[in-house]
Amino acid sequence: MDHAAVLALYDRDMREGARPDGPGARVERHHGVVRQVGSPHGWSGVVWSDLDETTADTAIAEQVRYFAGLGLEFEWKLYGHDLPVDLGKRLRAAGFTPEPEETLMVAEVADLPLESDVPDGVRLLPVTDPAGVDLVADVHEKAFGTDGTRLRHQLLAQLAGDREDVVAIVALAGDEPVSAARLELVPGTRFAGLWGGGTVPGWRGRGVYRALVAHRARVAADRGYRYVQVDATGQSRPILARLGFEPLTTTTPYVCP
Repeated sequence: MDHAAVLALYDRDMREGARPDGPGARVERHHGVVRQVGSPHGWSGVVWSDLDETTADTAIAEQVRYFAGLGLEFEWKLYGHDLPVDLGKRLRAAGFTPEPEETLMVAEVADLPLESDVPDGVRLLPVTDPAGVDLVADVHEKAFGTDGTRLRHQLLAQLAGDREDVVAIVALAGDEPVSAARLELVPGTRFAGLWGGGTVPGWRGRGVYRALVAHRARVAADRGYRYVQVDATGQSRPILARLGFEPLTTTTPYVCP
């Protein structure tokens, strides 16, 4: 994989050319910044910027004022190659708080293993209704230790109206949800995104997460996408690397209350 070329393509397709991630969201371009204003329960933030030492502080202040005027908390999603090189320091000086760093990892669908057995007694269930969304949110809360309310509202909105650009899946051991994940397909781009993959503590290390990656990669392949990408935590990065994903850069959410 030509890392520089794929990263440039990712920036162009998924960041500079960002599309709204769900109903009620909108993407705006203003003074070298691309931002999303989310629905009431959705995500709002800056996804791309073209700044330098002379424009960064003014752009940061503009975004703070803009989202404050809307009454919204927002996130500046900073990538490791973004400029200026001290953009993270400037965001902290403006009152932003960095959350844990993740790694942007990408794989060509053609290079991924698309078959992976689930453990005995585990089945994969497509999520198509509110009951399934509740299972996904339950896994999210147990796997990550965070509230799943926003995820529940977001996924309900994304699945409404028979949309085909979001695929959610939950792994059940009997009737117990033990892992869940979703795939977001962005029409007109070459990237499919793997999001929300999490497994409850008692079921980690048994191959369930790997099976969910393979399932979503098959869907991406069937839909004609060339690449799959994921913002990987330190826990998932080794698994993804063994499957063939390669790190391109880091990404750090900077949150402004």
